[in-house]
Amino acid sequence: MTDDDTPLSAETDALLRLVLAGGAAAPRRRLIEAHGGPLAAELAGVAAWRACGLDSDQVRALHPATDGSASALRKRCRDWLRLPTHHLIGWHDRDYPSLLRQSVNPPLAVFVAGDPALLWHPGIAVVGSRGPSPSGRDNARSFSLALSRAGLSIVSGMAAGVDRAAHEAALEGQRPTVAVLGTGPDVPYPREHAALLTRIATQGAVISEHPPGTTAVRGHFPSRNRIIAALSLGTLVVEAASRSGALITARLAAEAGREVFAIPGSIHNPMTRGCHRLIRDGAALVESPDEIIAELGPMARRMSEHLRQPLPTPIDGPGKTRPQPVSEIFETPFDADADYQRLWRALDDDPTDMDRLVERTGLTAATLSSMLLLMELQGRVVRAHGRYTRARPPHLTAPSGAGQGT
Repeated sequence: MTDDDTPLSAETDALLRLVLAGGAAAPRRRLIEAHGGPLAAELAGVAAWRACGLDSDQVRALHPATDGSASALRKRCRDWLRLPTHHLIGWHDRDYPSLLRQSVNPPLAVFVAGDPALLWHPGIAVVGSRGPSPSGRDNARSFSLALSRAGLSIVSGMAAGVDRAAHEAALEGQRPTVAVLGTGPDVPYPREHAALLTRIATQGAVISEHPPGTTAVRGHFPSRNRIIAALSLGTLVVEAASRSGALITARLAAEAGREVFAIPGSIHNPMTRGCHRLIRDGAALVESPDEIIAELGPMARRMSEHLRQPLPTPIDGPGKTRPQPVSEIFETPFDADADYQRLWRALDDDPTDMDRLVERTGLTAATLSSMLLLMELQGRVVRAHGRYTRARPPHLTAPSGAGQGT
């Protein structure tokens, strides 16, 4: 048997079948959760599949009798996954990024070319026009370089214009960058970005929820933007017209409670109208990277400390060991921190909005946002529709002393 014939693990192969079943992700996530992993989920059978909400098309795709055209796609995916720098990270996997897990409608799995540890690294999304002005392109490069030097990975969609400038700035500075694609992880879009895709996969990470070989489909790109927003602590919009995919990313970031930053520009430049609209709607107006670093720095530093990836040391590249999951290492800092004790007491089983938490704790909204994000990652807090409640999974406890009075 040659290396090219090496079979995938049974779990990976079962996960691949679940991914290729298509359709809504939530029922397939429930199926994996109910049975403890992809292989057990696949072996559970039709009744169990239907009980978790899989529709007829998904059941048909998972049935052992199903073959035909699907086998060619499975073979392509298996061949792609046999390369050592290619990965399929599923909902059940400890490597599944915590920030993405906390998002709305997270993917069942992501295909990763490059270093999957980068999906755990504190990052900022840099997005904007596919046809920026010269100053917009310069801003994308200069902001991305400064932000990456400060220790943030640069997350973008590998589109033309602002996205490309952001990725290239990080690569040229030997800093981490993550490209989230609306195509398969092996399909550059636009086509002339083939060399850029190779560079990012070699020096950073390329991820997609779509199988290898998936070509550009219009509806995939707005959906891709939710992953860009979810993987990032904040989103910077460099230039954007009034109707722009970058505004979708910014909206999704805001809805997820993440910071949104926008660079203002000339009132005569149509490519800045989207930024001005974001600023009117509450995005932070920024004129230098230092303003973003000051806002995100404390949050990123705490996240990095808990992930055991101190800033601003860059990630070493492919082959780096995945950081220890947040849920395994958050206990001591929360137990010892008076502000976290205060916040925990301010939360209860009823959804609580940010204004009420500010009132109850006396802490600023910015401080609370940083703390709540870390508590979400650790599994102590659940956020829905901008409100927060306590979460008490069986393996977690409240901070010691919490609930024992003020």
